[in-house]
Amino acid sequence: MALALGFAAASSLFLPHNFTRFPKISTSSSSRGRCRVRHVSTVICFASDPQQLKQARQDLNDLIKTTRCNPLLIRVGWHDAGTYDKNIQEWPKRGGANGSLHFEIELSHKANAGLVNALKLLRPIKDKYPNITYADLFQLASATAIEEAGGPVIPMKYGRLDAPKPEDCPPEGKLPDAGPPSPAAHLRDVFYRMGLTDKEIVALSGAHTLGRSRPERSGWGKPETKYTKDGPGAPGGQSWTVEWLKFDNSYFKEIKEQRDQDLLVLPTDAVLFEDPGFKVYAEKYAVDQDAFLKDYAEAHAKLSNLGAKFDPVDGFSIADAPQTPIPEKFVAAKYSYGASEDKKELSETMKAKMRAEYLAFGGSPNKPLQSNYFLNIIIFVAVLAVLASFFGGN
Repeated sequence: MALALGFAAASSLFLPHNFTRFPKISTSSSSRGRCRVRHVSTVICFASDPQQLKQARQDLNDLIKTTRCNPLLIRVGWHDAGTYDKNIQEWPKRGGANGSLHFEIELSHKANAGLVNALKLLRPIKDKYPNITYADLFQLASATAIEEAGGPVIPMKYGRLDAPKPEDCPPEGKLPDAGPPSPAAHLRDVFYRMGLTDKEIVALSGAHTLGRSRPERSGWGKPETKYTKDGPGAPGGQSWTVEWLKFDNSYFKEIKEQRDQDLLVLPTDAVLFEDPGFKVYAEKYAVDQDAFLKDYAEAHAKLSNLGAKFDPVDGFSIADAPQTPIPEKFVAAKYSYGASEDKKELSETMKAKMRAEYLAFGGSPNKPLQSNYFLNIIIFVAVLAVLASFFGGN
């Protein structure tokens, strides 16, 4: 698991993110940098600016399309999060997705060989969008790289705080090796420490469908093969799959068959079809790509949150889809009395809106409105009916 994608083989910038919460009376909603003013009483600050994250995501899409750096960016997110230790409560000492990978002391760990190139690619984006944290940028880059390669949409959330100083970096040796003496036991030791399961170990291993292992960085793989000698990107290395920039279930098919000597199979790969606890999932993913993509998306999202401290505490989404339903506009003529093809029943949304307005006037199921309010409503509805009939007939 330690190599081009998983956990195998940038200089240091740091922008402190110290936020103060303070009372603020407001009757409107607005955005001030990374702080959002709510309607009532407080300013809620975000570790990263949501708008800058959206813009950075587009820049990452462009970067990936021009450099084909998907595998490198995936490793950044994985290696930053993969140091998490569930047995340590204190943040950021517990490791995980806290951006500490950008510090030289952690970047120089053996398992992070080659990631200096990823930091060089990400530096211009970080400089362009200073109000996002390294922790969020690393995870955004990783998820975007998966999606751009044809993988599933990862249900990500953001708002991760950065570890403040190099002394907060985890000790070396937190990430998996590619060829330990007992591969199954080693994988479980490392991933169980993070709170992950056998199913999640196998699903995450499937990301090796992308990328190559370079012997000069990891000690594993061939210098080049017929699949890697011409790139894209810097030529060389040995891939796990033929189309090593396409995210699908090819990894499981190739590891199971092991028919092509130009494709890489590490001890931690082969054990997925040897260990009974892993094999049940590996066999399933080899024949059911939809199941793999679904389980991978869930496992990736879980990994990306390990050890993170969020501000706001529940994080936030930058998904493009609207988070709340759009209110239905009331047009009286659509709901006029009488049956015809262009008339329709009130929707549940509109019924709820009218019920809320009724309650706002002082009514309730157990308390009828006072006669003057009730009379006003009757008059209002009668006027609407007259207008609807007049305009509907012309």
